[in-house]
Amino acid sequence: MEAAHTKTTEECLAYFGVNENTGLSPEIVKKNFDKFGPNELPAEEGKSIWELVAEQFEDLLVRILLLAACISFVLAWFEEGEETVTAFVEPFVILLILIANAVVGVWQERNAEDAIEALKEYEPEMGKVYRSDRKSVQRIKAREIVPGDIVEVAVGDKVPADIRLISIKSTTLRIDQSILTGESVSVIKHTEAVPDPRAVNQDKKNMLFSGTNVGAGKAIGVVIATGPNTEIGKIRDEMAATEQEKTPLQQKLDEFGEQLSKVISLICVAVWLINIGHFNDPIHGGSWIKGAIYYFKIAVALAVAAIPEGLPAVITTCLALGTRRMAKKNAIVRSLPSVETLGCTSVICSDKTGTLTTNQMSVCRMFVLDKVDGDICSLNEFSITGSTYAPEGEPLFGSSMNCYGYDGLVELATICALCNDSSLDYNESKGVFEKVGEATETALTTLVEKMNVFNTEVRSLSKVERANACNSVIKQLMKKEFTLEFSRDRKSMSVYCTPAKASRAAVGNKMFVKGAPEGVIDRCNYVRVGTTRVPLTPAIKDKILTVIKEWGTGRDTLRCLALATRDTPPKREEMVLDDATKFVDYETDLTFVGCVGMLDPPRKEVMGSIKLCREAGIRVIMITGDNKGTAIAICRRIGIFGEDDDVSRCAFTGREFDDLPPTEQREACKRASCFARVEPTHKSKIVEFLQSFDEITAMTGDGVNDAPALKKAEIGIAMGSGTAVAKTASEMVLADDNFSTIVAAVEEGRAIYNNMKQFIRYLISSNVGEVVCIFLTAALGLPEALIPVQLLWVNLVTDGLPATALGFNPPDLDIMDRPPRSPKEPLISGWLFFRYLAIGGYVGAATVGAAAWWFMYADDGPEVTFYQLSHFMQCTEENADFEGLECEIFESPVPMTMALSVLVTIEMCNALNSLSENQSLVRMPPWVNIWLLGSICLSMSLHFLILYVEPLPVST
Repeated sequence: MEAAHTKTTEECLAYFGVNENTGLSPEIVKKNFDKFGPNELPAEEGKSIWELVAEQFEDLLVRILLLAACISFVLAWFEEGEETVTAFVEPFVILLILIANAVVGVWQERNAEDAIEALKEYEPEMGKVYRSDRKSVQRIKAREIVPGDIVEVAVGDKVPADIRLISIKSTTLRIDQSILTGESVSVIKHTEAVPDPRAVNQDKKNMLFSGTNVGAGKAIGVVIATGPNTEIGKIRDEMAATEQEKTPLQQKLDEFGEQLSKVISLICVAVWLINIGHFNDPIHGGSWIKGAIYYFKIAVALAVAAIPEGLPAVITTCLALGTRRMAKKNAIVRSLPSVETLGCTSVICSDKTGTLTTNQMSVCRMFVLDKVDGDICSLNEFSITGSTYAPEGEPLFGSSMNCYGYDGLVELATICALCNDSSLDYNESKGVFEKVGEATETALTTLVEKMNVFNTEVRSLSKVERANACNSVIKQLMKKEFTLEFSRDRKSMSVYCTPAKASRAAVGNKMFVKGAPEGVIDRCNYVRVGTTRVPLTPAIKDKILTVIKEWGTGRDTLRCLALATRDTPPKREEMVLDDATKFVDYETDLTFVGCVGMLDPPRKEVMGSIKLCREAGIRVIMITGDNKGTAIAICRRIGIFGEDDDVSRCAFTGREFDDLPPTEQREACKRASCFARVEPTHKSKIVEFLQSFDEITAMTGDGVNDAPALKKAEIGIAMGSGTAVAKTASEMVLADDNFSTIVAAVEEGRAIYNNMKQFIRYLISSNVGEVVCIFLTAALGLPEALIPVQLLWVNLVTDGLPATALGFNPPDLDIMDRPPRSPKEPLISGWLFFRYLAIGGYVGAATVGAAAWWFMYADDGPEVTFYQLSHFMQCTEENADFEGLECEIFESPVPMTMALSVLVTIEMCNALNSLSENQSLVRMPPWVNIWLLGSICLSMSLHFLILYVEPLPVST
């Protein structure tokens, strides 16, 4: 049923042809079940394990390595003699690398699917329905509920489907729908039609949504949507349709793989073609096929040399180290690649409640009347420090003051304590004060503790005892007999109290009232001045309402509550307590006592973090379900907007955004810094627009409604206190729900990317050296300087250790003074490519030169000529060019050892060169990264190990 919230209850019942008292007949139930299906979210049809494994081999670099391993296996079968076992080492190691890479990839993919499955935790197992085959309500499996069913819900129930309320069987009906709408307080529902067809879910006060919880009351409604057609089902569909985007680093590595694969293919073919003339050399027994296979093996070795096999392991290690550092800062990273993505974040879309603010309602201002002279009155206005539920802080009247010196404040505190069903609790395991009950009432409880109107000795109390010490004193003076619950019609609630002991605050029975200022003041005939009661004149009333309006608008946008007393309430036996419509009659002839203004205050450290973001070139956008005025006020308080900024083109509600044409929506996303009263679709649309500008977006969220946008954004950030769905859809979880933690994570991400850039370039320059080495030996016709197993050893172990240690490089001091890097910035620019090509060139030349030096000039070498060395394949006893020379000398492992030692030594020096991209070793000495020095020592030790320790030596 479309737009059910706009229809009357009669229209809804008529649409389904159902009677409110009897429910659907079994025949209609079966018909609707066949038409709409079971009331459950469809299971996610995930990819099979083999499909996921196959996807891990779509990367070009991986395919080249796989091909090299397969070819090496085939060639190993044909090896003869002692080299047979050694020949299998290379393909075996490559396959191990590929298998490990595939396992990690499959594990990450499986985690992504968990987000959709987590939605099922919000599906209730049972529901209560009225059906014509039974006279009373019956419990059935929730999956059997169909559109048109009459459903009953009561306190503690989970709503089994999307329901249009028909009747409320209690004074009020409160629903906790925070998982779906992000609202931090429970919502009071009613049955009247909401005429706005475009109302957002927060404004559909006559609707109950599947998966939400009944906080108070009892009601009956008609089911209008089940399963995938519910609001939570639509979120599931949006999540399923969202494809996971590759991170900027993954995209760069893909591009690098494509370029490298082309270069490898070109060089391999070139090496093979250059040596066609040597296929028939005597060393191959005069067999053209053996010669072709030999140079094919050289080409395979070239591929192994060109690909940095250790790169995946080093990247994973560096990212894992980064996640550990972030975890110490309360940022729990779920997806390793996202660590690097944080470094290029250019926009942070942050939720307001709990992230930019404390999510702990706090009274920050209050007033009572000071003097009244005819129509002229003066107010005593107080400010209150403290921004959490902790009873820390104090009222200020310009400076510190004692509340027990003001009679009006004593009565105000009495009303706050008694007209209240909430309390404070000290959580000893977390070391924090927490609310028990509604946030608004807990703010009043905390205010009473800060005021301490009876000067209670609290300094010697434990924190558990301190939580409600001052409230307990007041409750010992007055006894609460009963409560007249809040209703949306009168917008107030009250308590009937009798004195337990004589007190300054009250004598005789009293009714204490709190509620919306306009409604309460309209029922007031008097105002309290000290301990006296003065008639409320229109002028005094205007004065009070003017102050309240100022508090509720402008910079503050406080939520105001008026507090009043009925000094002579009717006797209890004269009151009809089971008829809520009579309550307004009892809350009359009131005396206005005072007013409190509260808000969800910004976190203390947020303003500094916003400033840091601005200096780092990161734009912060607040996206909230709260109303626009509150959102703008918080933006001004934390520095997103300046005090005098014109925000008419920088702040939009979800509806205002929808009303804009697509071109203006794009422009709005370019300049706006505040979106209020938004729905999940708005968040996803905003992310899409930002991505179209090539922005890297971090999106925060905590509810089910946030999951699609969290999944769509490059960095989804869930709150530690958020839902399981939000956490599984995100890349990072904030353990402390704090915006400043995001900024710290971005800083860490930038440092990690800088370090990754250094070790990737280090590995690439080293591999270029190996490629040059093999290419030179093949092109010049020289004996092999390095064999594939040695190349694997160098790539994985010798180079891998310093590369990993480069991940410990300290961050640059000005790292947060630079703008975010562009996601299109190449991993290796033109100049750097030339620079590392030059480095690789001399590394390769030095390696080949070391081997050639032994052959031509070493005292213990054969001292051959360059011609003999470059034509060694033609060496036979009959060839006069090699007279007096034993051909076996060209197979000596000693020159390979020389080449390997020179390669390792130069690459250790190259590691020191990679400490900084632009700083010399004079500016950034080696000891700034002690891990690098240790890894170089370890690499050299391992090198000496394979040279000299039995049975590992590679030379004799």
